[in-house]
Amino acid sequence: MNRYQRHSYGANIALFQYVQLFIISNGVNTKYYANNRKQSFKQTFFWADKDNQNITNLPEFTDAFLEPCHLSKMICKYIVLAETAKVLMVLRPYQYYAAEAIVDRVMNTNKNGYIWHTTGSGKTLTSFKAAQVLMKLPNVHKVVFVVDRKDLDYQTTKEFNSFSDGSVDGTDNTQALVRQLGDDTKLIVTTLQKLNTAIGKQRYLASMEALKDKHIVFIFDECHRSQFGETHKSITEFFTHCQMIGFTGTPIFAENVSKNQLGKRTTEMLFGDCLHKYVITDAISDENVLKFSVEYVGRYREKTGSRNSLDIEVEDIDTKELLDSPQRIGKIVDYIIDNHDRKTHHRTFTAMLCVSSVDALTTYYQAFKQRQHSLNIATIFSYSANEDDKDANGYDQLDESDGASVDESHINLHSRDRLESYIGDYNATFGTNFSTKDSQSFYNYYNDIAKRVKEAQIDILLVVNMFLTGFDSKTLNTLYVDKNLKYHGLIQAFSRTNRILNEQKSQGNIVCFRNLKQATDDAIALFSNKNASSIILMQPYEDYVAQFLEALTKLKELTPTVDSVNLLISEEEKLAFVKAFRDLIRLKNVLSSFADFRFDDVSMPEQEFEDYKSKYLDIYESIGRGEGKEKVSILDDVDFELELIHQDE
Repeated sequence: MNRYQRHSYGANIALFQYVQLFIISNGVNTKYYANNRKQSFKQTFFWADKDNQNITNLPEFTDAFLEPCHLSKMICKYIVLAETAKVLMVLRPYQYYAAEAIVDRVMNTNKNGYIWHTTGSGKTLTSFKAAQVLMKLPNVHKVVFVVDRKDLDYQTTKEFNSFSDGSVDGTDNTQALVRQLGDDTKLIVTTLQKLNTAIGKQRYLASMEALKDKHIVFIFDECHRSQFGETHKSITEFFTHCQMIGFTGTPIFAENVSKNQLGKRTTEMLFGDCLHKYVITDAISDENVLKFSVEYVGRYREKTGSRNSLDIEVEDIDTKELLDSPQRIGKIVDYIIDNHDRKTHHRTFTAMLCVSSVDALTTYYQAFKQRQHSLNIATIFSYSANEDDKDANGYDQLDESDGASVDESHINLHSRDRLESYIGDYNATFGTNFSTKDSQSFYNYYNDIAKRVKEAQIDILLVVNMFLTGFDSKTLNTLYVDKNLKYHGLIQAFSRTNRILNEQKSQGNIVCFRNLKQATDDAIALFSNKNASSIILMQPYEDYVAQFLEALTKLKELTPTVDSVNLLISEEEKLAFVKAFRDLIRLKNVLSSFADFRFDDVSMPEQEFEDYKSKYLDIYESIGRGEGKEKVSILDDVDFELELIHQDE
């Protein structure tokens, strides 16, 4: 299909350039994808039913996907011309079902609802398409997409406009929001705080009064976090004819609800029915997000002889002094310095370290500063009085200080002075000029850190609450944890690491310096099911050793020695070797992220592995030189996954 695309469908001004969808099938596996010249196989999708069960056989796929009404809907409504990348994108099945459920709810009822799609599954594209369809409905006055942080306001506006240039005007301030609500702007992106100000301040009420009974659809991002305060009540009381749609990767249930001044309120109590569900096990099965590799470092009986047997307290401690003691934190910092390159594939990727309080963060920062290493360490935290750990219950009590803003009326001056000092170190490292002296400079600092983490210029980012939710970076693969996390707070934090990037990033690494085993099991049970651990979590180190030994046996059956690779004559024999050694590379890539990995465990000297790798590369190079090109080679389309090789080097 790629060859057809190069030579026919994309050639010059050929009519085939207007093809929007391709379908590929071998009869038992059938997939669809958008006509995109930058396509990779990872952007091909199975169709599925509403319950996320894949429809793979060609006859069943034909009945479901190629049904004329459905196919026309996919082409007319659910293909996006991404303006920034200049490529076509098509919705995946779960995105389609969510968008359709939202449109149906708004067209045919006056009820609210929410979408439960796991973190990292592309909620922004889903919400954009739903909003785009809704704003064209004759009975909808406006669609307002509401985020709960200033940085997400900017980020969402940017992403929406990348899907369709000029589709959204950002609301820089409340005055701009009130103006857009009153003019003919159909789709608005704003923050919860601006919306609350618009309906709560006397000076805006005259302009807002005319909107009270208009049919406005509010779409709330991360609705597990933002919708549990007085603001939710204010919005529903002011707009008498509105509908509210929530998006969340981790809903609030009775098991993980926190009490505020308005009582205990779940996502269902506030938004009504769940309109569509796509949980973390679905996303991992579809290879849309990665599994987690969770390692517990500390004084555990079962860890005798392991490199993770660090002499630090991990549980059953009543005193904060012990957990935050410089001695304990110093040992953790030494462990991180010793193992960071292993976890991040020699700093190809980046990491975050989340801790329980600003005081603990300060101790960590000083410990890193006092030691010899070449890691780029940065930190950011709100210097509002409420920044310390909220028992890590999911941040539903945090206001915009969770993002890039600070509650100026409740400033902790001591925290502010410390952060000013750390920003000074950052400025010296990167040649910048940020400060905490005004909110705009702090906001710029926040955005600069986010950018440098994504570009892998920062090795470890120290945080308390910031960046643990709503921050997406494909280059971040490791989270060091020294705070108590539970339920949605735990899943949200872990999920910073599991964005798919390439073959080299095989899992999200979670390194716990506290005993979060039960909390992890409880969170997995709540947000998928109690038997889902084997799907969501990587297997133990010993299991991958066993898989490596099995793959090594298969390799040795084909090529007992390194020199025997030279005796492979036919392309079929070379292909068999490439596939066998590629399996070994993949497993070694996973094993090397474990602190306990050593070649002695896998019955293969490191030099022998390197020698086989050289032969593997020789075959790759022979294809590049065009040897034997009088016919199409079966090796031409083999993915040698060279990023795994380059990482080793």
